[in-house]
Amino acid sequence: MKLSKFKYNLEQEKIALHPADNRDESKLMVLNRATRTIEHKLFKDLLDYFDDKDVMVFNDTKVFPARLYGNKEKTGAEIEVFLLRELNREQRLWDVLVDPARKIRIGNKLYFGDDDLLVAEVIDNTTSRGRTLRFLFDGPYDEFKQTLYSLGETPLPRTINRPVQPEDTDRYQTIFAKHEGAVAAPTAGLHFSRELLKRLEIRGVDFSYVTLHVGLGNFRSVDVEDLTKHKMDSEQIWINNEACEMVNTAKQEKRNVCAVGTTVMRTLESSVSTQGFLKPFEGWTNKFIFPPYEFSVANSMITNFHLPYSTLLMMVAAFGGYDFVMEAYDVALKNDYRFGTYGDAMLII
Repeated sequence: MKLSKFKYNLEQEKIALHPADNRDESKLMVLNRATRTIEHKLFKDLLDYFDDKDVMVFNDTKVFPARLYGNKEKTGAEIEVFLLRELNREQRLWDVLVDPARKIRIGNKLYFGDDDLLVAEVIDNTTSRGRTLRFLFDGPYDEFKQTLYSLGETPLPRTINRPVQPEDTDRYQTIFAKHEGAVAAPTAGLHFSRELLKRLEIRGVDFSYVTLHVGLGNFRSVDVEDLTKHKMDSEQIWINNEACEMVNTAKQEKRNVCAVGTTVMRTLESSVSTQGFLKPFEGWTNKFIFPPYEFSVANSMITNFHLPYSTLLMMVAAFGGYDFVMEAYDVALKNDYRFGTYGDAMLII
């Protein structure tokens, strides 16, 4: 399977810049793989496709305000720092991206906030854009974290080409977000409202939670035509015993197991026994799923409409079938579906 197979013409105005007024009122396109039919629904109609003892698996990662704006010492040049992950709590070390990268050297100091509320020093310069920063802060850790996050901004993807607004603090976070560590939201989960979850619960659907801290690797472009040569960035995942028991029981009873989003699907497929059952796991995954691929755990999937050439589109094509999914994208473009993070949703059954 080649990169060029995932090209399609997406006009800028098709990318949603704002979320739907209500979480569960996005459009929902339903792809039935058995009948190869496409239905047009609203997201809250999801209820019609699940029954008692079916399992939905959610990613309960929580996005933190990862984008900071500051100034370089001496020159005062404006600098953007994107926090990727905390490396050492005691030493206040963070793995970051810096833009513009070419102007930052080891030993440079960066200043953030009014009156230089926070100062950081560049201590490592390992990749073309990646850096390690040490934040120079004498107070207790909780105070440091609070200061850091108060200066940070909701890290909307660059495809949402507008300033961050107050609504984004709430809407770029799932309602079940729990474990902090993501720099991007698991977008399929953004469509779930408390009301819809309650109605699914009343129907008897069980909810299982795994954690994958979404990194920027999701958005890194694929720059090789031969997909077998692409390397995914590693992301941290947790799958506990409770999640495994719930998912494996549903599999044994031939119930639906629905992966809510590509991050959940990658997590599930990263820890599978030889018999095709889910195993507990805590660690890192760099699994890259593209057609053809034999899925072991979930038999249905909820996802958004992804951008051309993206690894997310490749995974969806592997699950739904390449030809069927690309046909569905063509239908979506003709029917004014909204694409991207704040866009509409797809259910593949």
